[in-house]
Amino acid sequence: MKHLTFAAGVLCATGALAQTPELTVYTYDSFVTEWGPGPQIETAFEATCGCDLKFVTAGDGAALMARIRLEGERTEADVVLGLDTNLTAAARATGLFAPSGVEAEYDLPVDWADDTFVPYDWGYFAFVHKTDLKAVPQDFLELGRSDLKIIIQDPRSSTPGLGLLLWVKAAYGDQAAQVWADLSDNIVTVSKGWSEAYGLFLEGEADMVLSYTTSPAYHIIAESDLTKEAAAFDEGHYMQIEVAARLAASDQPELAQRFLQFITTDAFQSVIPTTNWMYPAVTPEAGLPEGFNDLVEPYKSLLIPEAEAETARDAALVEWLSALSR
Repeated sequence: MKHLTFAAGVLCATGALAQTPELTVYTYDSFVTEWGPGPQIETAFEATCGCDLKFVTAGDGAALMARIRLEGERTEADVVLGLDTNLTAAARATGLFAPSGVEAEYDLPVDWADDTFVPYDWGYFAFVHKTDLKAVPQDFLELGRSDLKIIIQDPRSSTPGLGLLLWVKAAYGDQAAQVWADLSDNIVTVSKGWSEAYGLFLEGEADMVLSYTTSPAYHIIAESDLTKEAAAFDEGHYMQIEVAARLAASDQPELAQRFLQFITTDAFQSVIPTTNWMYPAVTPEAGLPEGFNDLVEPYKSLLIPEAEAETARDAALVEWLSALSR
């Protein structure tokens, strides 16, 4: 009887496991690290969904888009989290994404009306440096004339890298190619993603690294370190709005929609400031942490509209590749 009881218990456990739905979310590497938002969000959502939330990493944001395109309707992803408005036009054109079904009021610097992509955080790109850096450049032209060494990310695999291309393009237009030619001598490393680039900067491999105006908040809040800051550029800073969307081919459409709606709740948004170190798309009930009060505020916000971003990206990529190949 003991053997029969044990066997019955195994069968019941196996049956319960089989009935637990699984939601697969593709995202970028830093989102699911132990210090990123992934672990807390997984715990919070699983407490309400009766499901198994599974994060699958695919490098950085631009790499997510490449993977989804490659897998097409065969993808195992139910949700993609980590694209931004520089990629949403291309993502929409694939026909692989379904309407979100989400209703929310966002706290974004721009009006948001999109029935497919759900914003979860936003910020401004910036070059981060140590506070003891002498003669901090005030714009890209001054940076290009300097002897400072910088680390950036590859725009073909990284959303910050792509954001930098569009930042230069938005600020300088037809002069962008010359700006890149002047910056080429300053670039010591082009990394695949943000995590690698920022890690190299912290190891002292460069004077400045492409990151966000919010990055110093991590050092202020988590480390009580006041030695990092973002340079304020006179031509303004390019905005990034990160989004999530559900796949039309998902075998868990209702669960995917629930997760997208969950993104807009305080349980998700309250985690963002001190784990993803960005501004939340919906201000948490408790407000922003105190360290966010001391951050650089851009003189001007730059953002190329979604409809124009793809064309601008193609032109900017050619200019960037040409400058770096010299």
